[in-house]
Amino acid sequence: MPRYPSLKDDDYLEALFRRFPRGVKPLLELHDALMREPSELDVATRELIAAYVSGLNACRFCFGAHKAMAQAFGVNAELIDQLVVSGPRYSDIDPKLVPLLEHVRQITQAPGDTTDASAKAVYEAGWSEDALYDAVAVAALYAYMNRILDGAGIEPKPMFGNPSEDELKARREGDYTGWGRKAGLID
Repeated sequence: MPRYPSLKDDDYLEALFRRFPRGVKPLLELHDALMREPSELDVATRELIAAYVSGLNACRFCFGAHKAMAQAFGVNAELIDQLVVSGPRYSDIDPKLVPLLEHVRQITQAPGDTTDASAKAVYEAGWSEDALYDAVAVAALYAYMNRILDGAGIEPKPMFGNPSEDELKARREGDYTGWGRKAGLID
């Protein structure tokens, strides 16, 4: 149930952004910059990080949305569940991703305890500084989004649980500002 009286029980992110439009356009542009612009981390990996962080933060809306988004880019949905429950070291994830996801987990759950050793493990796995920065930036963006959605009491959309092939295709072909324009949130 939404925590703002102006929102209805079945309202989603679009209604929240319509009701509180300040900053929506730059926020969606930031999403595109971090999630879609060229990066050493492919889109699937960035969406995986968004889902993983959201799962760690127990944000059901963002976890469902980005699990479906990662799935659209070829990530196995069960792998994402496994990551959240068991952690990167105990999942079937590409071994190169383990230190990157461990670092993201650390900055999500206890940012003040993050160590140089954690970053060093990322570099030793073959990632660059740019990749580490991008992973941290995605984690930070979704920490923000998780709190916006949970603070509003917005629940996941039913389609997040079992997206159709058409819905997955639309996610692959779209971007965040395009979604905002289509939803009538930005010009």
